[in-house]
Amino acid sequence: MANSEDARKQALRAEYVGRINRVMDYVETHLDGDLSLAALAHVASFSEFHFHRVFRGVVGETLNQFIQRRRVEKAAGFLIGNPAMSVTEIALNCGFSGSAAFARAFKDAFGVSASEFRNSGRAVQSKIGKTNSNPWEPDGKGGKDFGPFSCTIDLTTGNQLWRYAMKNKREVQIEVKELPEMSIAYVRHIGAYQGNPALFERLFGRLCGWAGPRGLIRPPQTQFLCVYYDDPGVTEDQKLRVDVAMTVPKDTQVSGEVGKNTIPAGKYAIGRFEVSSQEFEEAWGTVMGGWLPQSGYQCDDRPCIEIYRNDPKQHPEGRCVVDICVPVKPL
Repeated sequence: MANSEDARKQALRAEYVGRINRVMDYVETHLDGDLSLAALAHVASFSEFHFHRVFRGVVGETLNQFIQRRRVEKAAGFLIGNPAMSVTEIALNCGFSGSAAFARAFKDAFGVSASEFRNSGRAVQSKIGKTNSNPWEPDGKGGKDFGPFSCTIDLTTGNQLWRYAMKNKREVQIEVKELPEMSIAYVRHIGAYQGNPALFERLFGRLCGWAGPRGLIRPPQTQFLCVYYDDPGVTEDQKLRVDVAMTVPKDTQVSGEVGKNTIPAGKYAIGRFEVSSQEFEEAWGTVMGGWLPQSGYQCDDRPCIEIYRNDPKQHPEGRCVVDICVPVKPL
């Protein structure tokens, strides 16, 4: 009897989490739109009267705090990654009513003005007012030496190809190309995740435990991936979001903690790496701190993705073959 009651409670909790995840997905793609209580309660299928309390109970911050934080964090990304955009353009693009409202919100969050943030080099006020130097970026004292990238043109596709040797002597190839739209099912984690491979193993286990009985794991067409919504150099660890995901047919029905989302088609810089669990940070640094500044591209505001190409347990050295995919547009 106790087991059935526990199962019922878990199912109810999963339903709540799934509904709140839908709201977070909606907010992420409508930061410059209508994010009123009425609109978001409708997305979650909760009454307006109780929605604030439910959201805070699941996420750990109020709805308004979450929306404001995501707006200023998105603005921070634009300030660093889109030097051609004016501060006013960024403010309006991120859903602020004007420059004055944006200036107040940004200073409250980061302790410096937007212009100071943009001009501060790569040592930025991050993680809500704490000064951090992004390990992916030069440090202002000569910078990290990522070494030279050789660039060639693939005559069959016309795409540029960059090659680089990592510290482990493995050559990396980075290519900018279009990825198609992907429909995904996911299990979301909110909180710290860096350097914790056991966490990802558990999350993928839960996702596969849902997908397997439904016949949704169909190699080789099924792809497994992670979707990263936040910059670990800006967002506090306990508020970082990652979706452990797999591609599914568009008409797949989900419920409970398993959500469904669409990754839009678009241009990505894609680097294929063969790394141990301790080498992921270097791999990301190679793309973001080494390749990107000399590429002629800048990041846009779609999330970054990791697409996994093997099972590390079947690799002779336990390595993961992964495509790191960074959404880009011309500088």
